[in-house]
Amino acid sequence: MLTIVQILLAILALLCFGYAIKRFVCQKKIDCLLFLILGVALICAEHYAWLDGYWLSVLKFMGINIVFASSLNLVNGYMGEFSCGHAGFMCVGAYVGGLISIILFTQNKLLGAPLLPPEMAPLLFPLIVLVAGCAAAIFGLLVALPSFKTRDDYLAIITIAANYIIIAVIINIDVVGGPRGLSGMRATVRAMENVANVPWMMIWVVLLVMVSVMMLFRLVNSTLGKGIPAVCQNEVAAEIMSVNTKKVKLVAFMVSAGIAGMAGAVYAHMFSSIYANSFGIMKSTEAMVMVYLGGMGSLSGSVMAAILFTLLIEVLRFALPALSDLMHTLPFVPDSFMISQEWKWVLIPLILILLMQFRPEGLLGNRELTQVFPRLKRLLTTARVE
Repeated sequence: MLTIVQILLAILALLCFGYAIKRFVCQKKIDCLLFLILGVALICAEHYAWLDGYWLSVLKFMGINIVFASSLNLVNGYMGEFSCGHAGFMCVGAYVGGLISIILFTQNKLLGAPLLPPEMAPLLFPLIVLVAGCAAAIFGLLVALPSFKTRDDYLAIITIAANYIIIAVIINIDVVGGPRGLSGMRATVRAMENVANVPWMMIWVVLLVMVSVMMLFRLVNSTLGKGIPAVCQNEVAAEIMSVNTKKVKLVAFMVSAGIAGMAGAVYAHMFSSIYANSFGIMKSTEAMVMVYLGGMGSLSGSVMAAILFTLLIEVLRFALPALSDLMHTLPFVPDSFMISQEWKWVLIPLILILLMQFRPEGLLGNRELTQVFPRLKRLLTTARVE
């Protein structure tokens, strides 16, 4: 017999399909419908085991990277600032979302019994992700305030310092596990699976990607969002043209940090444990590589770059051990020489350096995919029949 929670979830699913169909019928646009079909295909691939667990994990991590890179592109790309500590906001979202989830739905060391029935986890999980995003947005506000008087290298130093401060504070809070990390989020996922035996994390990743990309697209194409590239081009001229640059910077930083925080909340529930040191400067460097690889000021470029970067990381996972074995076949290479997975932290910053030297505009520059391939735009927008 269906429970109330299952009925409500079915209604929400029908609303999502209804919005995509309405957009197709009324506006003659099939972008949402195509994305929804792709999302359903990914969910079915996990539910019916069409793909093995490894590739499913890669796809989910790819979705997190898409959201992570797209959120940073709002500040570093569209607004032209130089934020180098974006992983700190993801860390805040991961810990806030994970801690709330543990307290509400699982047995925990803080309060003992869960505050709410675990059956409510599927309905309240989006609210948890939203709260985690709001917490990260507040930290983004603290970084946005110094941006009123600093830019470029000075702002980069501030954001790097903020990244280190966030990690250091979390490590020294024993309530959230300290250096041992925070664990227990898998119990919330199991509670969701007890309500309905569906791949919940794939569902949340697909919804997060859809909502985040749509939110960023609507923001940068709104009246307020048009002021973001204006600040990038010339902040003084933008003020003369009556653009409230302080408001624009606040909105950009807070939205960017908030979306990164929501990605962190979903990321935390994909693993049994999270550690603050995992969100250090190298994680921020990964986001910058994806932004500059796709093109600053290109939302579709960030999506493409996140996909390519995730695949590159997985290729290196197998290529580095193979290269190490190949090196040992050479007579002059000592047996103690090993090419471990840590070498990827040499290659990732190297990719960033090469991008800045030879392709600073990235793959798409400040253009979208539909501008590079006009036929794609015509395919996504069907002609209205008179």
